[in-house]
Amino acid sequence: MEKHQELLIALRKVIRAIDLHSKHLNKTSGLTSPQLLIMLELDKASGINSSQVAKNVNLSAATVTNILDRLENKSLISRVRDTQDKRKVGLFLTNDGKALLLSAPQALQEHFINKFSSLAQWEQSQLLSSMERLSEMMNADEIDAAPLLELQAMSASSIIKADAPKG
Repeated sequence: MEKHQELLIALRKVIRAIDLHSKHLNKTSGLTSPQLLIMLELDKASGINSSQVAKNVNLSAATVTNILDRLENKSLISRVRDTQDKRKVGLFLTNDGKALLLSAPQALQEHFINKFSSLAQWEQSQLLSSMERLSEMMNADEIDAAPLLELQAMSASSIIKADAPKG
């Protein structure tokens, strides 16, 4: 087998692992990874506004607003308008949101971060450099992406999913 084929197989395995975890998360909690990430952010900084959430999780404001709308429709978060300045809206987890967050499985990126952090600095740098180069080679270095592992959160998700192996 040629090296490029081995690399493509490794990439497909990563994509498949992300997809399987996303399905498990959704099945067990009813949440997507971006929803979980945003809820974790609200748990850390109760009352934060949506633009700060977007900045903290590295997603566009429009994407965060759509996710917040879905979370609010599920009664997992609430938006509270400031009594002094009506333009300001704080975001809070509801009691249902807090309970769901306690029972939700660990986000895949948390597991990844734990394993990555245990590597030597040189190996972390080598992996980062290789992935940045790979991203560049796939013309993906300009794609806006959050620091989370979930297919639906990726800008090119429809392309990746359509091309991903089944099973």
